[in-house]
Amino acid sequence: MASFLSRFLKFGSQNMAIDLGTANTLVYVQDRGIVLNEPSVVAIETINGVKRVKAVGDDAKMMMGKTPDSIEAIRPLRDGVIADIEVAEEMIKYFIRKVHGGKRSFFRYPEIVICVPSGSTSVERRAIRDAASNAGASQVYLILEPMAAAIGADMPVTEPVGSMVVDIGGGTTEVAVLSLRGLAYTTSVRVGGDKMDEAIVSYVRRHHNLLIGEATAERIKKDYGVAMMPADGVGESIQIKGRDLVNGVPKEITITQANLAEALSEPIGQIIEGVRIALENTAPELAADIVDQGIVLTGGGALIKGLDEYLREETGLPVSVAEDPLSCVALGTGRAMEDPMFRGVLMTA
Repeated sequence: MASFLSRFLKFGSQNMAIDLGTANTLVYVQDRGIVLNEPSVVAIETINGVKRVKAVGDDAKMMMGKTPDSIEAIRPLRDGVIADIEVAEEMIKYFIRKVHGGKRSFFRYPEIVICVPSGSTSVERRAIRDAASNAGASQVYLILEPMAAAIGADMPVTEPVGSMVVDIGGGTTEVAVLSLRGLAYTTSVRVGGDKMDEAIVSYVRRHHNLLIGEATAERIKKDYGVAMMPADGVGESIQIKGRDLVNGVPKEITITQANLAEALSEPIGQIIEGVRIALENTAPELAADIVDQGIVLTGGGALIKGLDEYLREETGLPVSVAEDPLSCVALGTGRAMEDPMFRGVLMTA
């Protein structure tokens, strides 16, 4: 009778793993894999002083930079942690309902595993846990982002072998040396895709007196961003539209990939420095393993053209990009939830 009741209470509700990212949120559902990948954006509408959620995810991101005064498009996470807990709760609730087809479980909400940056404080971790609990989770577990990324990239995290993962997300870059289900060394650099977007906005403003939005900068970075100066010193030409800061009218200019390499040099340099510091602080035996195993890049930032080659030149180590860098953290979080071999890496506090 007890086992029947247990199965009955679980009916209609599935455990899920959430990669709650600064730029995008991915949801992995037990036995189904990744079922949702949407921007971490919430549009809030204010009518007669009362606030309500107007849109979440893809629909909300389309509104960024284009909203009237009554609507505000908010990104509730900054630097990989929750900046606005109430909006984050609404976002998590929306994604849980969407995964369940808009229906809420009568008897039991799912267990949820959420990844957190390795450099997050206990206060920041509590905010993430509280947001998930208030959104309806029956039990919340946390997993460190670099561990999730390594599991998702099929790295040998359970073996007595040192390996290094560099996870470049929207808000943070996680650099970690892993061995035997643990982090032998980890550092969290608060530089990622967002800082790269800001660097492009700043460069275009400084050199061309043109103001562009975050969405435009992100698109340019994804389509044309390069970590190293092109071989011909110029690269492809890119048309950019924005507002002329001198005349105040819309304007179109042309920049090159060489300009983008210059714009991105500072944030990429900070990521390289984070890797160097990690290598300097790695135990000799683990460092010897990394010479053989190399460095694995995950996260959206790993897709910047030439970044693996640049890191290879700077460190002298083998560098490879994971097979599906954008999904590694979500896949690893899901596997840690499903596979008893990885349950030891989950945290309740």
